[in-house]
Amino acid sequence: MIPVYSSEKFTELFISKKTKKEPFSEKVLTTVKDIIENVRVKGDEALREYMLKFDGSVPENLVVSEEERQAAWQEVSEDVIESLKKAAVNIRAFHSKQLQQSRMMQVTDEIISGQLFRPIERVGVYVPGGKACYPSSVLMNTIPAVLAGVDEIVMVTPARNKGNIEPILSVAADIAGVHTIYKVGGAHAIAALAYGTDKIASVDKIVGPGNEYVAAAKSLVFGDVGIDMIAGPSEVAIIADGSANPKYVAADLIAQSEHDEKARAFLFTTCEQLLQETLFEVEKQCAVLPRENIAKESLLNESAVVLVETIDDAFQLSNQLAPEHLEIQLDNALTFLGKVKNAGSVFVGHYTPESVGDYFAGPNHVLPTSGTARFASGLSVDDFMKKTTYVYYSEQALNQAAPYIEKIAEAEELEGHARAVTVRLKSV
Repeated sequence: MIPVYSSEKFTELFISKKTKKEPFSEKVLTTVKDIIENVRVKGDEALREYMLKFDGSVPENLVVSEEERQAAWQEVSEDVIESLKKAAVNIRAFHSKQLQQSRMMQVTDEIISGQLFRPIERVGVYVPGGKACYPSSVLMNTIPAVLAGVDEIVMVTPARNKGNIEPILSVAADIAGVHTIYKVGGAHAIAALAYGTDKIASVDKIVGPGNEYVAAAKSLVFGDVGIDMIAGPSEVAIIADGSANPKYVAADLIAQSEHDEKARAFLFTTCEQLLQETLFEVEKQCAVLPRENIAKESLLNESAVVLVETIDDAFQLSNQLAPEHLEIQLDNALTFLGKVKNAGSVFVGHYTPESVGDYFAGPNHVLPTSGTARFASGLSVDDFMKKTTYVYYSEQALNQAAPYIEKIAEAEELEGHARAVTVRLKSV
């Protein structure tokens, strides 16, 4: 079911080609550009048109009322609510360690410089609400923003059930700290968040996952607002040797592949017996998976198993791939962390499946994909903060620095820059 490749073939197929971000199709871009422009011009009227077209109905009230939010708690089981609350505690604990304070970085009698840390004022969180329903994403995208001190956090998600949103998403929003929820999804929701309508005020940054139309919309509004990232297909790479349990390895490959047909799952192993037993287990476990067809397509067309000579070879391939998720299923796995150069998040040891991080452990599950872990990081409190530098020079300090500033300004042929200094000098 999963193709087995040599290191060379894997590099050709999955590193040289498939880590490059694929552009959106012309059809998607044209459609999304029209949607964005229509929302910018017609506002709420355009939102109603698109909700009717894509969702089949228009909610009577665009905002999820306090009564609706309270009622949602009665529709979600207590054990699920408890699980979400416990996950939220872990996410808060982990992300609270990321908080930074404004600080002076140089202090003398004549010169002061430093950084101001300020939260973004208004953030929009996009949450899918169709075939995909991810309360965990509500927690992951919202809690860091709350900790950063964002003034207002709004969430958009499409209405489905007689004009209501999924109850579990409303409950997750309450647990996470979302202020306002709007019953709208799709590219038109991104446009509304970016440019505002009469009923939805514009935001400063948009975060959260979505389909290719949502992703295209985020890419097009970037610059007018901030965004978290343009996420590609989700992916996992597993490095394992003979100490790994093939049942665990197979389960983790399948867990990744059930996301969607484009999801990618890779195994790099030094043990041929593990490879063969894992392939057998994948067939066996897939047969009883509710999303069997999706998983099989992902495993057949987007995934790979590679037999390598050494563990160092496995890490070399993984670092070139720069996977979103990396699992190290080796004995004494913590001792191998130093070999990781590029990965969104690492899951260490035989008893740390990716699912632990997706839902519960605390680190964020919004992670760089498609090789972007070479230069990007997962969502954090920093993504909801702005860093403003400041500097103070006394008259004496400026006098001392003036000759150097003037020389650099003259070298760049910017006379006005030099004069801005010399006009302040008591003696030239």
